[in-house]
Amino acid sequence: MLTFILRRLMQAVLVMVAVAFIAFLLFQYVGDPVVFLLGQDARPEQIRELRSSLGLDRPFFVQFWFFLANAAQGEFGLSLRLGAKVSRLIGERFPATLELALVAAMLALLVGVPMGVYAALRRGRMLSHLFMMFSLLGVSLPTFLIGILLILVFSVWLGWFPSFGRGETVQLGWWTSGLLTRDGWVHIVLPAVTLAVFQLTLIMRLVRSEMLEVLRTDFIKFARARGLPSRTIHFGHALKNTLVPVLTITGLQLGGLIAFAIITETVFQWPGMGLLFIQAVTYADIPVMAAYLCLIALVFVVINLVVDLLYFAVDPRLRLGRSGGH
Repeated sequence: MLTFILRRLMQAVLVMVAVAFIAFLLFQYVGDPVVFLLGQDARPEQIRELRSSLGLDRPFFVQFWFFLANAAQGEFGLSLRLGAKVSRLIGERFPATLELALVAAMLALLVGVPMGVYAALRRGRMLSHLFMMFSLLGVSLPTFLIGILLILVFSVWLGWFPSFGRGETVQLGWWTSGLLTRDGWVHIVLPAVTLAVFQLTLIMRLVRSEMLEVLRTDFIKFARARGLPSRTIHFGHALKNTLVPVLTITGLQLGGLIAFAIITETVFQWPGMGLLFIQAVTYADIPVMAAYLCLIALVFVVINLVVDLLYFAVDPRLRLGRSGGH
C-alpha cells in the first residue's frame, strides 16, 4: 500500500511539473507582460528596469525555476488586467466554482444512480424507455442551450429562480459560501442542474450497462440458485459491484465539472473561476491563465490520486494481485 501511494505521488509531482512548464511558456510566447504593464509609449530605460525587476532578463531555465518555486507557494504575480494578486483573485472565485461543482456532482449521483438501476432492472417498462430518451437528450444537447432553456422556462416564464449571480453569501474566514442561505440555494439551482445534466445521463447509462453486465455473471446466478431474495441480489451484490467503475468515473467527472464549468458560469454570470478565465483570455491576462491551468491540473491530480486509493481499497482484486506479485 505504501509503495502504491509513493508511486502515485511521484507521478503526480511529474505531471504538475510538466503542467507548470506549459503554463510558464505562456509568459514566454503569448504577449509581453512588460508591454501590458507599461503600455506602448514606455521609454527603453523603463522597459529595461521593469524587465530586471521581474527577472525577465535571466536565462530561460532560471526563470522557470523561480516560476516553479513561486507556483508551489501559490504565487503567480499580478493580474495584468486588474492589477491585483492572482492568488487573491483565485481565492475569491474558487469557492463559488467548487460549490457549484459539488452540488452538480451530488445531484448527478443522487439522481443518476437510481435511474440507472431502475433502467437495468425494469428494461421493458415505459419509464425505463423515458429514462433512456432523456439520457440521449442530455448527452446530445450542448450545455449552453440547456442553460438558456432553463432560464427561459424557470426564470422568464415561471419566475421561480433567478437567472444570474450567486445570491447572498456568508463569510467563513477566507471562504465564502452561498449554501448557508436560502437566497444562495435559490441562485445555485439552475446552474447546478445545467452542469449536472450531462454527468447525470453519463452516470445513468454507465450504471445501467454495468448493472446488466453484473447480473449476467456466475455469482449472481449462484445467488439466485441459493434462493436469496431479489432485493439482496440486486442491491447487496449487483449494485455493490456495479459502483466500483462508477466510483472512478464520478471522481474524474468531478474534476471535469470544476475545469469545464466555464460555459455554465458564463451563461449564468456565476462569479467563479470559469468566468475569470474567460475574461483573462479576452484581455490576454497571462498570469491568471497560467494560475488557472496549474490549479485545474492540481485538482485533477488530487482527484485521480484519491480515486486510485479508493479503488485500491474497494476492489479486493487489486490488493490480491499486488500481494501475489510480491
